[in-house]
Amino acid sequence: MKKGSTPILQSKTKLVTCQLLLLVAIFLFWWLMTKPGLIPPFMFQDENQAAFFFGEPVQIGKVIWDWFAVNLEIYPNLAVTLTETVLAFIFGTAAGLLVGLWLALAPTAAAIADPYIKGLNSMPRVILAPIFGVWFGLGIGSKVALGITLVFFIVFFNVYQGVREVSPNVLASARMLGANKTQLLRFVYLPSAMSWVFSSLHSSVGMAFVGAVVGEYLGSASGVGYLILQAESTFDINTVMAGILVLTAFALVLDWMVSLAEHHFMKWQPKGGRSEKL
Repeated sequence: MKKGSTPILQSKTKLVTCQLLLLVAIFLFWWLMTKPGLIPPFMFQDENQAAFFFGEPVQIGKVIWDWFAVNLEIYPNLAVTLTETVLAFIFGTAAGLLVGLWLALAPTAAAIADPYIKGLNSMPRVILAPIFGVWFGLGIGSKVALGITLVFFIVFFNVYQGVREVSPNVLASARMLGANKTQLLRFVYLPSAMSWVFSSLHSSVGMAFVGAVVGEYLGSASGVGYLILQAESTFDINTVMAGILVLTAFALVLDWMVSLAEHHFMKWQPKGGRSEKL
């Protein structure tokens, strides 16, 4: 064990412990506030309305247990939603990376495309979901297309900004050493953009989930969003909250996988240079 590693381990352990305690406190507060008699009377006319509007943590846990361990209903639906999310994340990231690099390295093309990029980015892209449903049908394709539009611009702007902020002194030094365009791209531009890329990917995970779930809301016969929609139609708030918690948990798993990739590909960067994450 390296010198100084024990305090870091202890610090991480304390951090995880505090995070878990906060989670327990949140659920405990939620449970207490949905118990009859604990809600201030001016907030609800009926003491049972709190549980109706916000759900009961114990009942939500039972729904999740039933999904994963009893009727196994969640697995095929979760597989659909995760497939849509991962595909939208991969294709949206790849497109944003390629277009961002291209326009950052081609000022003339960037100037021509600038008003169109800004216009498309300012468009509320969720309204495209019905159009994608007509174009690609009600299967996975329409959800992936919507997710791509949400992920693309996050990655694009970060890559574009990362490449544009490469130090002129670094570029001049690389050119003096005889670096060609390919070498500049590989050893200067891409390393500069990678920290921006990974910063954007943490936000892109959530956007990919949004695209998948919104698409399932507007037309689907499977997926976690479909389960939530069915529960909403019967005012089953416990199932709705269970679906939200499941989606949140898997979004955190994907974000954790992005963090692992970041630590692997960004080993060269000093820890102090990386953005701190909450």
